[in-house]
Amino acid sequence: MITSPATAKRRDAARTRQALLEAARVRFASDGYAATTVRDIADDAGVNVALISRYFSSKEGLFEACLAGAVEDMRRSTGSARLSEVPERIAEQAAGLDSDGVPRHLVLLLRSSGDARADEIRVGMLRTFAERLAALAGWTEGDDELLLRGQVTIAAALGIALLRSTTKLEPLASATKEDLLGPVTDLIGALLPHREDS
Repeated sequence: MITSPATAKRRDAARTRQALLEAARVRFASDGYAATTVRDIADDAGVNVALISRYFSSKEGLFEACLAGAVEDMRRSTGSARLSEVPERIAEQAAGLDSDGVPRHLVLLLRSSGDARADEIRVGMLRTFAERLAALAGWTEGDDELLLRGQVTIAAALGIALLRSTTKLEPLASATKEDLLGPVTDLIGALLPHREDS
């Protein structure tokens, strides 16, 4: 099968965009928004720095795309889950999917960008995710106690990710998904009262 030049170019563009996203996610999670330069990201991705503007408009646009990707990962992991499945999904996210075991997609959600609009988006995404978790336990608009419990659940998951990525606190730092599942199940069972899943 012969690939047309237009198809090859689209495939190349998609690969380049993905390489930039992966490099940016690692840099933003490890160094923070302010300390990361677009040149660092482009060098890590092995592409020309001008491609960041082409695909993401700016450093802020790239940061927002990384945040959107992180939240989409979280949504995929819990979006269709029943409450009884949430501990396993959170343990999987906290255990990390990167080759070095660092859950960068979660750590990224902790990083302030220094840009008011990007931070507003980050907080909005966290709020939406907390509402989804709380809704699994029966939350409705105005139920601040259950929403707070959903937010504390997210704070705990992010805290696990932060400690795993910034310390050598053992056994947490090397814990696997299976190791985390019991404690996370107990934590979520205490925070989000279990109802019969519908």
